[in-house]
Amino acid sequence: MTTDEDDSPCAGGDPYALALRTGRGPVYLRMADGRRIRMPVHCWYAQPTLADESVLARCVSPVLDVGSGPGRLCRALLGRGVFALGVDVAPRAVAHTIALGGIALCRSVFDRLPAEGGWQTVLLIDGNIGIGGNPRTLLGRCIQLTAPTGLLLVEVDPADVEERCTARFEDIHGHEGPPFPWARLGAPALHRLAESLALSVIDQWRHGHRRFLALGRQDSIPGT
Repeated sequence: MTTDEDDSPCAGGDPYALALRTGRGPVYLRMADGRRIRMPVHCWYAQPTLADESVLARCVSPVLDVGSGPGRLCRALLGRGVFALGVDVAPRAVAHTIALGGIALCRSVFDRLPAEGGWQTVLLIDGNIGIGGNPRTLLGRCIQLTAPTGLLLVEVDPADVEERCTARFEDIHGHEGPPFPWARLGAPALHRLAESLALSVIDQWRHGHRRFLALGRQDSIPGT
């Protein structure tokens, strides 16, 4: 999960940028209505969990990891012989990925990217369906990036939620970073959105408290 805040002139004091620098929190996502959600920073820097493994097992090369952060997933895939490229707007996250042997670009998913239309798997994990605050626009862009027979693997909120908002990162002392657009989707909302974009839900699964869906183009699925 990443935003543009690492590029801010004040990045040195921004809670999110500091969390990326140290690899630990606590750092929170402060929603516009006052809710505060703790972000699992330590997990972004750790080895893949069993829930992550359930995603990695479904990846077909080549893989594009959108909002890849410090690169735990793309590095794990490369270690298994699956080509994976991370894309993230936070320079520190990209540098960490590369330093540990991963491949990553410091770029937005909405920028020009390599091999557009040729990725067999595109990942939106760790809440990254919220990037940009407009899941329809984000999924539309990911469809452009994905090969006709490719899949989008998306992690959704475990709750039945559909929310677009402005959020900020905040540390334990209440110091805030700049606002940015964000979104949260549960599985029912993603089902509805997928249908409106001519996508089919190919698979869906849970692992612990985390929930995932695999989406593919309807015209690439026999019988649809």
